[in-house]
Amino acid sequence: MAETVTLLALFADIDPAVIAIDKLHEMGIDDKNMDVISGIPFSHETLGRPKVSTIVPRLALGGAMLGLIAALFFIFGIPALFPLHVGGQPVFPIPPFYIIGFEMIMLGLMGMAFLGLFVAGRLPSYEPKVYVPEISDGKIALVFPCSDEKQSQFKDALISLGAEQVRPVEAKTL
Repeated sequence: MAETVTLLALFADIDPAVIAIDKLHEMGIDDKNMDVISGIPFSHETLGRPKVSTIVPRLALGGAMLGLIAALFFIFGIPALFPLHVGGQPVFPIPPFYIIGFEMIMLGLMGMAFLGLFVAGRLPSYEPKVYVPEISDGKIALVFPCSDEKQSQFKDALISLGAEQVRPVEAKTL
């Protein structure tokens, strides 16, 4: 069985990187086996990659619903448990519900969205990651696995498409 090596192709601009992604697709590298590392966030449409689905919006909506339930309990539940009649005022106050309701909905939404970002981003991560210092200078890196005997074929193809360098890389714990 052939040894697998992880290659890193470094590009100075986005256009050659997008063409290289298409070339890697032609050469048999799937999107799930390819990582694009960049200091600038590019949309999946720009890179020609599939859209990534995330659970953050569903978690945020669930947090908003929990906030609404909490607000309803604070405004209607507590006065129902402990009624306090004060000089002609209603036991169940409606105008304060708008303020407390909004605040509790937003608190639940933001709290669950924050937690969802940690879950979706798999943070904290203790597994080894590929890091290239040139990314901080605006470069774009493509990281993908390939067999040892096809390494020179991938290297020649990517350098002909505008890669500054193509080299084997090893994941390190950051």
